[in-house]
Amino acid sequence: MEAVLLAFILMLSVFLGFELIAKVPATLHTPLMSGANAISGITVVGAIIAAGADLGPWSTWLGALAVFFATVNVVGGYMVTDRMLSMFKKKDSPSGGDS
Repeated sequence: MEAVLLAFILMLSVFLGFELIAKVPATLHTPLMSGANAISGITVVGAIIAAGADLGPWSTWLGALAVFFATVNVVGGYMVTDRMLSMFKKKDSPSGGDS
C-alpha cells in the first residue's frame, strides 16, 4: 500500500511540475531553474543523514555519492543565478562619468 501511495505522489508531482513549467514564460525558465537548484540543498541534508545513518557500507557510499551530486547541483544553481543577476547590473560608461 505504501508503494502505491508513493507512486501516486511521484506521478502527481511530475504532472504538477510539468504543468507549472508549461505555464511559465520562456524568459523566466532560467531564474526558475536556478532557484529550484538552490532549493535542492534539502537533498544535501537528506544525503548527509543517509550517509551517517550507519545502515551499512552501501548506505554510506550511496549517501556520500548523493552528497557529492547534490552539492554540485546547489553550487551550479548559485553560479547560474549569479551569472543571470550580473546580466541585469548597470554597466559603467567607458568615458568614466558624465554622459
